[in-house]
Amino acid sequence: MLTIELSTGVISVCSDGQAELSSLFEMAERNNPKRSFLFVSKVLGKHIPVTPSAMKASHRTLAAKIPTGLPEPVLFIGMAETAVGLAAGVHREYTRLGHQACLVTSTRHPVDGELFCEFKENHSHATDHLIYLPEDPRLRERFLTAKSLVLVDDEATTGNTFFNLYQSLSAAGLSQLSHIVTATLTNWSDGKLASRLDIPVNEVCLVSGSWSWQPKPDAPVPVMPSVNVTARGLAPMATQQNWGRLGCEQHQLTLTSNHTQYAGKKILILGTGEFMWQPFLLGEQLEAAGAEVYLSSTTRSPISIGMAIKCGVAFGDNYGLGIANFMYNIFPNDYQHILLCTETPASFIDPELQAYLSGGNATLEIIVHD
Repeated sequence: MLTIELSTGVISVCSDGQAELSSLFEMAERNNPKRSFLFVSKVLGKHIPVTPSAMKASHRTLAAKIPTGLPEPVLFIGMAETAVGLAAGVHREYTRLGHQACLVTSTRHPVDGELFCEFKENHSHATDHLIYLPEDPRLRERFLTAKSLVLVDDEATTGNTFFNLYQSLSAAGLSQLSHIVTATLTNWSDGKLASRLDIPVNEVCLVSGSWSWQPKPDAPVPVMPSVNVTARGLAPMATQQNWGRLGCEQHQLTLTSNHTQYAGKKILILGTGEFMWQPFLLGEQLEAAGAEVYLSSTTRSPISIGMAIKCGVAFGDNYGLGIANFMYNIFPNDYQHILLCTETPASFIDPELQAYLSGGNATLEIIVHD
C-alpha cells in the first residue's frame, strides 16, 4: 500500500501484483480542482526524462500482453496529449509481432482532415478531444470497419474517459466493434469499463490495483490556469500528420539531425505538446549511435512543484494559442546538448523557454518537423 498526503487530501494505492510501484511512478499534485492527484510515470518520457530503451521496453511489454486473435480490423487509439508517444510505441511493437492495425491519436489541435467525433476527458485540465478519420483510403476503411479497439493511455483511474470515447465512436458510426482492449502503464480502474459495456474488454498494463481518496474538508481549492483550448493557433503546423492524428500504419523517422556529433555525449531530446513520437524515434537512433539520450516533453498540464516534480518552468505555448505550457524536471546543466523538437516554426518557441534551456552548459538546437 502506497499512501501519499497532498494539500487537498490523501491518496492510497494498493497493487494487485508484485511490481515495485516506485520503479514505475511517483505521485504529484495537480493544480486542478477536479482531481488533485497525478501518477507521474517513470517510463513514459513526458514529465520525467527517460531513456528511449526504457520507454521501448514498456512498449514491448504492453504489446506482448495484448491478446492474439483479435477480430480484425484492429484499431488503436492513443489519448492526447500524454499518451500519443506511448500509443505509437505500443502500436509499433504490436505490428512487429506480425499483427496489422491502424493507429489514430486523439488531439486538441484541429488539422486539415475529416473530423469523425469528439469526446470528453472530464477530470482533465483540457477536457476536449478530437478524433479524425485517416487520410489514407485503405486505413480509413479499416477505421470505419474496425471490430477490435485498442485504447492506449498512460493510466486508467476510473475508466470514464475510455467509456466516453467508446460512446462517441459508436454514436458517430463505428458500429462493428466487438472487442475492446485497454493498454495502460498503470490501471487502477478495477474493471469498471468492462462492467459498463456489453462487449468483451481485456485490460493489459504494467501494474494494476485499486485506489482511494480521502479529501481534506478545509483544503484550499487549487487554481487551474485556462488551458482547455481546442482550436487552431496562429502558428502553422507541420504538413506531415501521418504519425497519428490522421492515421498511421508504419513508423518512419522524418526528423533529421547529425548523429555522429552526439556519440558519447549526454543528450536531452525535448518534444513539444502532442509532438512526442518523432522525437522518440530520433532519440532511439541517437542512442543506437552511441549517445546517452533522455526524452521528455513540454505539456499544458499544470502540476505543483513537489514529490515527483523537482522543478518546473512556465512559458507560452508554441502553437500560438496564447495559453500556458509547462516543462518539468529539466535541469539544463545535466546535459551537453538539448534538442528541442517542434511541429511549429522555431519563431513560435517562447524566448523564455529558449533562455532557460540554453542558460546552462548545454547547447540548444531547435529541430522543426516539416
